[in-house]
Amino acid sequence: MAGSWVTRWRVRAGYPLSILYIALAAPTIVFIAIGAAVAAVGLIVRAAAAGHLRKLETLTTSGPYAWTRNPLYLGSSLLAAGFAIAGGSPWSALVIAAYFLTFYPAVMKKEEAELHVRYGQSFDEYAARVPLFWPRPPHRASGVAGPKGNGEAHFSWKQYQRNREYQAAIGVFGALLFVYLRMLVRRRTGW
Repeated sequence: MAGSWVTRWRVRAGYPLSILYIALAAPTIVFIAIGAAVAAVGLIVRAAAAGHLRKLETLTTSGPYAWTRNPLYLGSSLLAAGFAIAGGSPWSALVIAAYFLTFYPAVMKKEEAELHVRYGQSFDEYAARVPLFWPRPPHRASGVAGPKGNGEAHFSWKQYQRNREYQAAIGVFGALLFVYLRMLVRRRTGW
């Protein structure tokens, strides 16, 4: 099944592709700074989503989930765009784009099917109102789908921590450090 393939290979493929990305990168301080700024926006989007998301408890439709059904993946796409820029090379950007386009549409499709099974008509009504990926302002001010789909009405730091979203910030910082070290190696060795 496509869903099991995606689940199995999404993380596994990321490690060798990260090495390829670093090998192909030609970062400069300007590319890193611009890429870091774009990635920071991605982290903010992901953090806002994580502060509303109550996994396996309720259909979350508030906060960023009122704008897009996949704000975590929207944030991840901004992270990917940030790293594509930071790498300073069309080849390293191509590695990131290929990875993202290979896995994330399939992951979203798999999760949509799971949400449909779990929440039924409430999810269908939510999906009819809120776009899959590209954000659109909500039709209703509250962004709430109905009695089964309240989610957190407001951002919660406790929920952000429960979802361990801080790990994304640590990962981005570490990855940007690798890109910076790659820049130093290129300056010193020319490779």
